[in-house]
Amino acid sequence: MATHRRAIINTDAKNEGDDQYAIVHALLSPSLDVRGIIPAHFGTWRSDQSMIDSRHEVDLLLELMDQSGRVAVANGAAVPIADENTPVDSPGARLIIAESLLATADDRLYVAFLGPLTDMASAILLDPAIVDRPVTVIWIGGEGHDDLGLPRKMEFNLSNDIAAANVVFDSGITVWQVPRSVYPLVSVSYTELEEKIAGTSELADYLIRQLKEWNTAYHPGPIESRSLGDSPAVSLLLYPQSGVFRTVPAPRFGAEGHYVPGSGHPLQVCESVDVRFLLEDMFAKLRRFGAGKPPVSLS
Repeated sequence: MATHRRAIINTDAKNEGDDQYAIVHALLSPSLDVRGIIPAHFGTWRSDQSMIDSRHEVDLLLELMDQSGRVAVANGAAVPIADENTPVDSPGARLIIAESLLATADDRLYVAFLGPLTDMASAILLDPAIVDRPVTVIWIGGEGHDDLGLPRKMEFNLSNDIAAANVVFDSGITVWQVPRSVYPLVSVSYTELEEKIAGTSELADYLIRQLKEWNTAYHPGPIESRSLGDSPAVSLLLYPQSGVFRTVPAPRFGAEGHYVPGSGHPLQVCESVDVRFLLEDMFAKLRRFGAGKPPVSLS
């Protein structure tokens, strides 16, 4: 059996203020072997070079962690796929393919997507045999499957590449979906962040500062908290049983982001996560990092 869980983190890191926490949490976790980080695009709503913006943010986090040059960083696609038959070839998609070739039944590859599924869809289109390898895709995105509420703005990660989501959901590859009905519930307050991690390191202070700056810029009005919506991907990597799942037939996505009948392949939908475990583990690891303590031994 593998002694570490092999993982790739695909992140639209400069989109909001939560990816940063997920990236850092993964890198501080001794049970994870992070094989690479793939900066992803996040559309053009804030930038015409969003993937490059994500790359700069990843590089900054690695610098703050003294990990520059120690963790592979492979740029993902700068734009969504043009259609469901046309990949965007990129170093990021090629990294996923290369690592999938090393995966075994006892040593699966987990690819966590904190943004659009562009690079996974491209990897599938470039190398269709990847769907038969022991690879698990964890995706933060899409609506809840029982969401019968009023129509609302399309879920953001899905909106940045609907075609890619359809390629992945249709493919039959193993997918754990964490939908919008779940991920916003991982919320932290400014006070909690200040009490738990402020002043412990330059890294922790940056995490808090950039989150507040994002809220100030994009959420005018009284606010003193933020959802760390990407972090469930990391807690599921660390401890899959920290999520409650159900199996549904894989759907497709219509042009407005709604579900329509799809391939019917088994899709694992996360319906809740252990928020206490997620946040306390992250806070503890950030405090140890700030104190210069090594990761806790696995044995």
